[in-house]
Amino acid sequence: MKCVVVAAALAAAPAYAGEAPVRNWNGVYVGANIGGGWGSNSVGYAPNDPQAVNLFGSGGKPPPAAFDFSGVLGGVQLGYNHQFSSAWLIGVEADFDGSGVSGSGSTSGVFAPYYTAPFNAPVQQRLDWFGTLRARLGYLPTNNLLVYGTGGFAYGRVVQSGSWDTNTPFAFGGGAYDVNCFGGNPSCFAGSSSRVATGWTAGAGLEYAILRD
Repeated sequence: MKCVVVAAALAAAPAYAGEAPVRNWNGVYVGANIGGGWGSNSVGYAPNDPQAVNLFGSGGKPPPAAFDFSGVLGGVQLGYNHQFSSAWLIGVEADFDGSGVSGSGSTSGVFAPYYTAPFNAPVQQRLDWFGTLRARLGYLPTNNLLVYGTGGFAYGRVVQSGSWDTNTPFAFGGGAYDVNCFGGNPSCFAGSSSRVATGWTAGAGLEYAILRD
């Protein structure tokens, strides 16, 4: 979710036939936005080797971790409006935003059944940037006020990282991996990934024309 502040260029125009003069919302506009995002997420695990049962028991994996995320975001947008009556318009808008939205959490347990070493599994996730491409439908209750709904395509770069840490030294070998948790390196497993996630977005908003024609 984001709060948007829009600056748009507006021009005067003749009245529609039989109507009083109205503000013309037709044309291209550019703007800037700043706001915040928040939500919740969870990370689960899937065993990728039969030997995982020797570390985590019959489930072969640690329990999932849930966490909240939040942060500041901001960027720019470009759009076009077509006003087809004194009260209605349609349009298209694209925006691109940098993001400081991130969150972290952890889960814990015991390596079992053959090893009784307790472990902690911290995870982190952040959204580096995102963009949208949306259609808009707007209604003008007054000349200066636009109420609109919007929806369309969204994409963004998501980065995730995690590890399984323990302070109890032990070693285990076999299958597709070796586990060696000794000395000053308590992270038995560690990894990260990044991807461009895609999805949809929908919302509503208000725009108000401050300057006179």
